[in-house]
Amino acid sequence: QVQLVESGGGLVQPGGSLRLSCAASGMIFSINAMGWYRQAPGKQRELVANIISGGSTNYTDSVKGRFTASRDNAKNTVYLQMNSLKPEDTAVHYCNAKIWGYGASRPRDYWGQGTQVTVSS
Repeated sequence: QVQLVESGGGLVQPGGSLRLSCAASGMIFSINAMGWYRQAPGKQRELVANIISGGSTNYTDSVKGRFTASRDNAKNTVYLQMNSLKPEDTAVHYCNAKIWGYGASRPRDYWGQGTQVTVSS
């Protein structure tokens, strides 16, 4: 009933930029937080950045100053602008949203399908 659709991954050289987008659709009453996680081969999934409904944004230390998360509440969409990309940013990036459905007693976690970001020369 709720879908997260991602776009914008790909292959980029070190120092390059990419912009990820994620749109939520379906039976959505409200969204608490939207953000991005990533998982590199052999590693655990980690938070990259998220935006809470009040506007506060959190970043993992390794991307501070390089990545910028933004959110369009009218479109239920979250973006991740990634600049100065490094090979260690290579991972599958997943959109996440904590969503209240109509009549729900608590918000639920929803995940996108994942988009590959590869940083390589």
